[in-house]
Order: sequence, then C-alpha cells, then structure tokens
Amino acid sequence: MTSTETNRNLKIEFYLLINGVTFTLLSVLLGAFAAHGLEKLVDARAIASFNTGVRYQMYHGLALILLANIPQIASTTKKRVGMFFWIGTILFSVSIYLLSIDELLSFSFKKIAWITPVGGLLLIIGWAYLLLILIKNLKRNDKTS
Repeated sequence: MTSTETNRNLKIEFYLLINGVTFTLLSVLLGAFAAHGLEKLVDARAIASFNTGVRYQMYHGLALILLANIPQIASTTKKRVGMFFWIGTILFSVSIYLLSIDELLSFSFKKIAWITPVGGLLLIIGWAYLLLILIKNLKRNDKTS
C-alpha cells in the first residue's frame, strides 16, 4: 500500500469517527432535550417518536465509530457503508424529529413523512451490504487457510 492510499484510508476512518462522535453527541443532547424540554410542549406519543429518532441516531453513531476501527474491512467498503449510515440516519432521524414537533411549527412536516422510510431503507441497505462484505471476507479467508 502506498503512502497516498494509507493517507486516504486514514482520512476515511477519521471522517467516520468524526461523524460517529457527532451523531452520538447530538443524540445525548437531543435525548436530554426530549426528556427535559420537549415534554412540556408535545404529547407522550410525540416524545416516544422523537426518542426513536434519538435511539437510531445513537445506534448509527456508534456503528460509524465501530466501522472506522475494523481493520478487516477495506476503506472503500467503510466509505460506502458509512455513507448509507450517514444519509440514512439524517433522513430517518431528522424527519422523525421534525414530525414529532410538527404541531409546534407553522410548516406541516407530514408532507415529507415519506423521507422517514427512505432513510430506514438506506440504513437497512448499509447493514445488508456490510453483512455481505463480511461473509465474502470470511469465505475468502477460508479458501486461503
């Protein structure tokens, strides 16, 4: 591996870490907001929905951090999976946040509710792709052993 490839790989891993830590930090902040600020403004169902967005954002933030630190996965795979997780989390969680506080805003976010399942689908694709790559790597390693 050349030094350029090594630098590119480290850069991808660094971006995954930055995004993962950012997602987890925001999850903690948004969870605290839901528990201590939002409860006075919206009903229990909206809080539960908001917390679903927080949970999935936390899960995928941690997944990005973990992904950056798995040496058996090629950087190109890390980048692809990371993009599925990043875009999927933004679409899924942010749309849930907006739908949860819909009654507080003048714009009706129900018109863009279709974004939530698109984000969820991207998360599923990211996990399925990662699983496929791990199985391929396992089979490749079994053949060389």
